[in-house]
Amino acid sequence: MSTKLFVGSLPWAVNDDTLKAAFEVHGKVVSAKVITDRETGKSRGFGFVEMENETDASNAIQALNNSELNGRNIIVSEAKPKK
Repeated sequence: MSTKLFVGSLPWAVNDDTLKAAFEVHGKVVSAKVITDRETGKSRGFGFVEMENETDASNAIQALNNSELNGRNIIVSEAKPKK
């Protein structure tokens, strides 16, 4: 079963492909999406990465939380389900 991760404090220049590449090093990425503003199309500074399994997700959290991506420290945690 896949695990969805929240990624915060993303640099504005990061796109879906950059985000996916950063996480692929730590396991199989099912999807990677940077959330953008509906009106401007610019990044809102956060996104979601879906990892194939819990082990890959846990490895990615440990390796990437508080690490640098394109000059900025990112926050990585397990995504909370929508209410």
